[in-house]
Amino acid sequence: MTEISMDTPQGRIEGHVDPRFDAMLDAFVANFAKRGEVGASCSLTLDGQPVVDLWGGRVTPEGAPWQRDTLCMVFSSTKGAMSLCAHLLADRGQLDLDALVSRYWPEFAVGGKEEARVSMTLDHTAGVPHVRGPVMPGEFWNYEGMVKRVAEEPAFWAPGSRQGYHGITMAWTVGELVRRAGGRRLGEFFAQELAGPLGLDFWIGLPERHESRVAPMIMAEPDQAWMDTRFIKAALTTRDTPTALFMRDFATFEPNTRACRAAEVGSANGMANGRALAGLYAPFANGGMLHGKRYVGAETLTRMSRVCAATSDDATLMIPARFALGFMKSTDNRRLPGVVNSSLLMSEAAFGHVGAGGSIGLADPECRMSFGYAMNRMGTGVLLNERGQSLLDAVYSSLGYRTNQGGVWTH
Repeated sequence: MTEISMDTPQGRIEGHVDPRFDAMLDAFVANFAKRGEVGASCSLTLDGQPVVDLWGGRVTPEGAPWQRDTLCMVFSSTKGAMSLCAHLLADRGQLDLDALVSRYWPEFAVGGKEEARVSMTLDHTAGVPHVRGPVMPGEFWNYEGMVKRVAEEPAFWAPGSRQGYHGITMAWTVGELVRRAGGRRLGEFFAQELAGPLGLDFWIGLPERHESRVAPMIMAEPDQAWMDTRFIKAALTTRDTPTALFMRDFATFEPNTRACRAAEVGSANGMANGRALAGLYAPFANGGMLHGKRYVGAETLTRMSRVCAATSDDATLMIPARFALGFMKSTDNRRLPGVVNSSLLMSEAAFGHVGAGGSIGLADPECRMSFGYAMNRMGTGVLLNERGQSLLDAVYSSLGYRTNQGGVWTH
C-alpha cells in the first residue's frame, strides 16, 4: 500500500492506495482539479480487503479539511442499505418477497394496491411512488405518520404493471416491511445486523454525538443542459405526475438540518462516507460472507443481483432504467437526447445504488469488488455524474476490463 498525503489548491488529499489502482487516485485528484469537487471520500475492497481508501478537500468551499471520519448525506445510496436489510430477512425466511404486502401490512391493501407484492416495493413497481397531497414542513421526519399516508394512498397504477422510481416513499414501503417482519425499526435493524457487525460508520438516523463530523451538502447548480432535460421539463410543466411530485418532495427535503439527519428515512437520509459504502457491500461481493460471517446464502445473493424490472421510460425519472430487487443495475443512457448525467456504467454482474448528486455504493460479485464514493458538492442529473463515473471507470480499467461501450463494463 502507498500512503497518500498531498496538498492541492482544493485542499489536502490523504489515504492509501494499492499501486494496482493508481488510476483511481489519479481520477480522485482530477475530480478536485478539473471537476469542481469540494470534499469527498472513496474506497475500494477486493476479495473483502481494503485496497483503496481516499479522502480529501474541504467540508465547505472555504472551510475545514475533510477528515478520514467526515460524514455526509448519501441520499438514495441509503436505499441499497435498506434493501440489504430486506434481503437478510428474506434469507432467514422471515420475509417472503413473493408474498402480498398485505400478509405483513394489511392496512396497505387499499386503493388499488391489494395485489402489490413485497418484491414490487423493492423494484419500483408497487404503484405508490409518491403521496399526492401536500407534504408539510418536517412531515417526512414523522415515520408513523408517513407510514399511514403511504398505506392510504391510492395506487398510481396497478401494482406490477408499470415501473416508476419510488424516490422517497420507498422509505416507508420497504422500511415498514422490515419493521413488521424483523420486529425492529429500520435504523435499529440496520445498525444491529449490518453496520455494527461490519464496523461501518453508516447511520440511518444520525445520533447527535456525530453532528460535529458532518459535511453540509452543497446543492447542484443547474445549467441550461440540465434545465433542457425531459425530466426537468416534465417536472416544471405537469402537476401530480410522479416526476413533478418527486421534484416537489425533494425540494422539501432539508439535508443540512439536524431534524433531517436525525430522522429515519431509509430511502434518502443515510449518513456515511466512501469507506462505509464500500464496506457495506463487501460481503455481497464475496459470496455473501466476510471474515467468516455469513450474511446471505448463494440463492439469495443470486436473486438480489439479477435484473427484475426494466423499462424504456421510468414513470418518475423519465429515462430507461434497470433495477434488481432494491438495487440499480448498469444503465447506459449516454446516447439519448434530452438527458444529462443519467447513466451508471458497471459490469453486468454488479448491483448497488446511486444517491442524488452522485454518491454510490456497489458490489460486483464477478470480480469480488465493492466500491463506495460520497461527496458534499452535488451534481446535476438523476444517476452518476462525471466525478463518480470517472472513479468507477478507473476501477474497472485497473481490473482489466476493456470497454463499456456496450452499456456495461466487459473484458
